[in-house]
Amino acid sequence: MQDQAETGSKKAKKANLLDHQSIKHSRDESASEIVRSRGYVEDVRMSNVKVFLGTIIIVIALFGQFYKKKFPENRDFLIGCVVLYPFSQSFFILFYGLLQLIIYTKEKNAILFTYPPAGSITSTGLVVSSKLPRFSDLYTLTTASSDPKSISAGKPVEFTKSVTQWLAKGGVLMEDQFWKDVETLVNDYAAEPKKKK
Repeated sequence: MQDQAETGSKKAKKANLLDHQSIKHSRDESASEIVRSRGYVEDVRMSNVKVFLGTIIIVIALFGQFYKKKFPENRDFLIGCVVLYPFSQSFFILFYGLLQLIIYTKEKNAILFTYPPAGSITSTGLVVSSKLPRFSDLYTLTTASSDPKSISAGKPVEFTKSVTQWLAKGGVLMEDQFWKDVETLVNDYAAEPKKKK
C-alpha cells in the first residue's frame, strides 16, 4: 500500500501519527483539494476579513510599542499614550473580540467556503467542515450550503469514518480511497432535493 501511494504522480501526503492535528490537517487539505477539483472556487472573503482585523490588531500593538522619537522628544506623545492607553486597549479588545466572534459564529469547524460552480443552477456555494475529536480516530466531514436560508440550499450531508481507513504504513494518506469518499459526499449533497418556495 505504501509503495503504491508513494509511486503516484503526486508526492504522497504523510501525517505524523502521533500528532492529532497533523492527521486532521492532512485530511482537511485533501478534502479541500478534492472539492475544488469538482469546479467549486474557494470563497476567501471570510479569510480576508480575518486578515484585515488581524492587521488592525497588529498595527495598534506596533504603534504603541515602537514610536520612532526618543525621550524627551516624544514626551507629549507618551503623555498622550498614557491618557489614551485605556482607549487603545479597548480598540484592541474590540477588534480581537470581533475576530473571535466571526470564528465562533461563521467559521466553526469550516475548512473551505466556496462559490457555486460555474454554470450551476444553484445560487449558493458550499461550506465544508470537519471534526476529529481529541483522542478519537473518528473523522467527520460535512458538506452544507454556504447560505442555508437560500431556496437553492441543499440539506447538509456528512460521513464519519475512522482515519485508519485512509492510512497506509507510516502515516501515508491513501488518496484513492479518500478521494472516493469525499466525491461521494459532494455528489450526495448535489443530489439532495432543494427547498421548495
